[in-house]
Amino acid sequence: MSFKDILLALCVVIIWGVNFVIIKLGVTALPPLLLGALRFIFVAFPAIFFFKRPKIPFKLLLLYGLTISFGQFAFLFCAIRVGMPAGVTSVILQSQAFFTLLLGAVILKESLQATHFIGMLIAVVGLTILAKGATAGGLDDIPLLGLTFTLIAGLSWACGNITNRMIMHNQQEEKCSALSLVSWSALIPIIPFLISSWLFEGEEAIVQGLSDFNWPVFGTIIYLAYLSTFVGYGLWGVLLGRYEAWRVAPFSLLVPVFGLSSSALFLDEHINSIQFAGLILIMFGLIITLFGKKLIQRIRSH
Repeated sequence: MSFKDILLALCVVIIWGVNFVIIKLGVTALPPLLLGALRFIFVAFPAIFFFKRPKIPFKLLLLYGLTISFGQFAFLFCAIRVGMPAGVTSVILQSQAFFTLLLGAVILKESLQATHFIGMLIAVVGLTILAKGATAGGLDDIPLLGLTFTLIAGLSWACGNITNRMIMHNQQEEKCSALSLVSWSALIPIIPFLISSWLFEGEEAIVQGLSDFNWPVFGTIIYLAYLSTFVGYGLWGVLLGRYEAWRVAPFSLLVPVFGLSSSALFLDEHINSIQFAGLILIMFGLIITLFGKKLIQRIRSH
C-alpha cells in the first residue's frame, strides 16, 4: 500500500475508534433509542436522493436494516447508556467476527478451521477474565447488563454480515455499492427506533431530549451519521477497490486501539491490569481467528 493509502486507512480506523466516545457523549445528552432514530434519519436523508435503490429483494433489505442497523445500534447505544465503558465496548463489539464465523457455518454451511476454534476459545477466556476484573478496581464495574447488550449488538452485527453475504450472492444485476445499501437500509430502523423509544423511554424523555437539543448534540449526530458512516465506509470502499481485502482488513483491528486510547484521553476511562489482560486475550483471539491460517502457512513456507 502507498503511504497515502495507509494514512487513509488510519483516518478511517481513527474515525471509527473515536466513534465510541461520540456515542458516550450522545447517550448522555439524549435517550439512546431516540439518538438511534435521529442517527438513521440523518443517514437516510438526503442520501437516498443521491444513491440508487439497491436492486435486491425487499425482504433482504428489511433483514439487513433490522439486524446491522436497528439491532446493533439499539443494543450498543443502550449498553453505553447503562454504564458500559466506551473503550471496552469497542473491544467487546469485535465479538461480531466470532459470531459471523459461527453463523456462517450454520446458515451458509461455511467451513471452520482449527485456528477459528482456537481463536474463539482464547477470546472466551479473555472475556471471562475481563468480567472477573470488573470487580478489581479500575473502572470498578463493567455492568453485566451493559456487557450482555454489547454482545447482543455484536451478534446483531454478525447477522447483518450474513445478510450482506446473502445479498451479494443473490444479486443478478449490477452490484450495489456499500453506500447505496447503507443509505437505503437506514430507512428500515427509523420507525422501530421511534416506537421503541416511545415504549421504553417514554414520551416525557423524548420531549425533554428534543427540547434540550443544541449544537453539541447536533454535532454528535452529524459525526455518527456522516463521518462514521459515509466518510468511513466511503474511504474503506475506496481502499477495498484498490487493494486485496487481506491488505486492508488488518487495519480494522486498530479500531479498538483507538477506541481505548480516545476514551482514556477524552473520557478519563482507565482499566486495571486484570481487565487489560482480558482485553489483550480477546484481541489475540481475534487475530488468531482472522489470520491464524495465513500465519501458519507463511511460517511453513519458510
